[in-house]
Amino acid sequence: MSSEDHNREVTRRFNAEVWGEGNAELADELVAADLVEHTPFPAPMPGLEGHKQVLAQFRSAFPNLKVTVDNVVAEGNLTMLRWSGVGTHSGVMMGIAPTEKTVHISGMDMLRFEDGKIKERWAEINVFGLMQQLGVIPGAN
Repeated sequence: MSSEDHNREVTRRFNAEVWGEGNAELADELVAADLVEHTPFPAPMPGLEGHKQVLAQFRSAFPNLKVTVDNVVAEGNLTMLRWSGVGTHSGVMMGIAPTEKTVHISGMDMLRFEDGKIKERWAEINVFGLMQQLGVIPGAN
């Protein structure tokens, strides 16, 4: 398997299994311990452990979250991922009490690989749309 094929498969599994199914243990296999994050959700601590804490918080807020991998593109040690998801807000998220609303979210990640693992992650998530769906920000009329 080429390194690009490996990176593409790790990217798919990271999104579908770690985030989409909440499999935090798999993150130990796919992500470097000293992961560098660039995301809109601040981690309480750096690296893989901080990432797993954010994952746990998000999965607690949306326990039935289902994530679909829409596209993965690989070039060298970088991958680009487009994803979408649906879940019910049934737990506290960033101080927002559960609304029991079903939300549709989407985003894109760019991942940089080192030694076969995800070393750096840039994530863009439609947080504005999510907040509108939760009723925190007024929607368009």
